Amino acid sequence: MHPVIPYVLAALLFGIGGYGVLVRRNAVLLLMAVELMLNAVNLVLVTADATIVGLPHSGQVFALFVIVIAAAEIGVGLAIVLQLYRLRRTVATDSIDAGEGTVLPRAEPMPEPGSAQTGPDQVGAR
Repeated sequence: MHPVIPYVLAALLFGIGGYGVLVRRNAVLLLMAVELMLNAVNLVLVTADATIVGLPHSGQVFALFVIVIAAAEIGVGLAIVLQLYRLRRTVATDSIDAGEGTVLPRAEPMPEPGSAQTGPDQVGAR
């Protein structure tokens, strides 16, 4: 196989991921776009390792490091997304305060499972 094909495929994957990062408003889809970009980098590293003569398996080692970093990024990113959902009741990234002094309204905290709290729609139900 000619090495241009994986390089072009990696460029397309990275472009799609970059487009997803710039356009998406949902934080989960934003994380998926970042993962797509990291996988494109892995494809370039492994292709370069297979085609360029140099240190043995150095591209595969760097790809393994990228995979470890991607796993850590997903763990931290999903924790942030869950906390954002608990506080704001949405995972839309355009509702996040940018630190310009404007305070967005907080959503009410979620009731604990099994608690006997009544919501506004359950007031007249008793």
